[in-house]
Amino acid sequence: MSGAAKRCAVIVGASGGIGGALEATLLEEGAFERVHGLGRSRAGAQHIDLLDEASIAAAAAHVAAGPAPTLVIVATGLLHEGVHGPEKALRDLDPVWLARSYAINAIGPALVAKHFLPLMPRTGRTVFAALSARVGSISDNRLGGWHGYRASKAALNMLVRNLAIEEKRRNDRAIVVALHPGTVDTMLSRPFQANVAAGRLFDAERAALQLLDVIEGLKVADSGKLLDYEGQEIPF
Repeated sequence: MSGAAKRCAVIVGASGGIGGALEATLLEEGAFERVHGLGRSRAGAQHIDLLDEASIAAAAAHVAAGPAPTLVIVATGLLHEGVHGPEKALRDLDPVWLARSYAINAIGPALVAKHFLPLMPRTGRTVFAALSARVGSISDNRLGGWHGYRASKAALNMLVRNLAIEEKRRNDRAIVVALHPGTVDTMLSRPFQANVAAGRLFDAERAALQLLDVIEGLKVADSGKLLDYEGQEIPF
């Protein structure tokens, strides 16, 4: 994103590993007039909770008081929590855990879009990106398992496609994408890193740089797609 278009960036999930690295990188680069880092563990105007729409609306109202955001990244996700983790088999399905996975991985980002997309300019290039996962691709699924995570990320991918279609009617240069960051050394992936191939486990700083490079190179034709950290499309 270049020139006058670089007004304001918003990182939702800035208290997490990838989100924090994205915020730090954008601040260091100094390309935006304002960078809003929002997170569940942050206080005041920087607080946002994907399970509480009122907090999402309040965060959006705070951002709306300044320059219009031309970049919004939702860098959130849930894979395991407490005694709950990705299911290995059908017998492991738990309705409460499934609902929580959907709430954080799909519904939360959709509500962020509901409140933040209307803040973005109606003209010029804008990017709304949500972190998804390759395992959310139905056509790429060869192993099964991880039911809640796979299904909730697949739902997010569909929501991104819907949002891209709707946002194009408001701004024909708007880009709405889902991004797969790869396996990143964060709390989300830590219990599952043993089988990651050499050179394929990224630190958060590298992941942030790779994602921002992909965002920089996005074209309008990419809107509605799921792309990996190298900018390659992953079929839904």
